[in-house]
Amino acid sequence: MAGSGRKNADAVLIVALASGKGPAEAAKLAGVSERTVYRRLQDPVWRRQVAAARTDMLARAVGVLAEGTTAAAATLRLLLRSDAPSVQLAAARAILDQTTRGIELLDLADRVTALEEQAAAAESTPRGPGRWSG
Repeated sequence: MAGSGRKNADAVLIVALASGKGPAEAAKLAGVSERTVYRRLQDPVWRRQVAAARTDMLARAVGVLAEGTTAAAATLRLLLRSDAPSVQLAAARAILDQTTRGIELLDLADRVTALEEQAAAAESTPRGPGRWSG
């Protein structure tokens, strides 16, 4: 039963489950039984396809959000000039908090990159016969 109907149902199921639908709703959308959904979910390869679809959806959503970060930062800077001290304080706290988090994340990303480069260099270094070589 590997026809196009099953492939189409699987694609619909994958998207439905990846987007947070439950097995019953996903089954209804795909035109299959709930039992079929649970049977598919027993397959690790199929579950990885659902996870990959979810990751792709999240990556696209993050991209959409990232596009608005410059405008959000500009809005916070404008709020620093508000007549209301409480608004100024909230904006100042948000700017300081988010800037600190951003610096920490950039630092962490730099450290991970350096570790990956060290690991790659260590893997590419030829090893002579030694105590631990096979």
